[in-house]
Amino acid sequence: MIIELIGYFGSFLILISMLMTSVVKLRIINMVGSLIFTGYAVAIHSYPTAIMNGCLVIINIFNLLKLLRYKKTYSVVKVCADDYYLNFFCRYYGEDIRQFFPELVNPVSYSCTYMICCDSDPIGIFFGHPSSDESKLDIKVDYTIPKFRDCSVGKYLYNHLANNGYRELSFDNPPKKHISYLKRMGFTNNDDESRFIKQL
Repeated sequence: MIIELIGYFGSFLILISMLMTSVVKLRIINMVGSLIFTGYAVAIHSYPTAIMNGCLVIINIFNLLKLLRYKKTYSVVKVCADDYYLNFFCRYYGEDIRQFFPELVNPVSYSCTYMICCDSDPIGIFFGHPSSDESKLDIKVDYTIPKFRDCSVGKYLYNHLANNGYRELSFDNPPKKHISYLKRMGFTNNDDESRFIKQL
């Protein structure tokens, strides 16, 4: 009975790994699940299954090492709100963007518009409005495509904003799906969670 539970747990981890948006998390969870399932297969004398899952462990380790060696190079590009590629990006990822920012409107509605790139590939957008105190920026949209949702993009972006004179970021009434990200990025909020603030 215990052996079967171990097998189920290994299978569960392999299945869960397929739901990860972060490639690193996918590889780690899949590797652990495959390792557990390898042990289960050996225990029940299913050697072909053990060999297959053992190979998956090796493949995951190899790909993890490649991912960890690869240094992402980010850049932040300030663009005009009517920039053609910015609007194309918003249309292309529109359905996913609206899951986090359902009230997204045309970029022209925002006075501060950035695109975030990894190497030369656009991977995110940032829209906001400076307040009367120009060192403060009110965030309206802070979106990254699923493959890059590991907080490293946000850290780079916020550091870039700090280097450009911003000292405080705020987000009023953020969508519920975005709140956990804000908290991971160091934003604090008042009791009713209507306004999140981060000092840079």
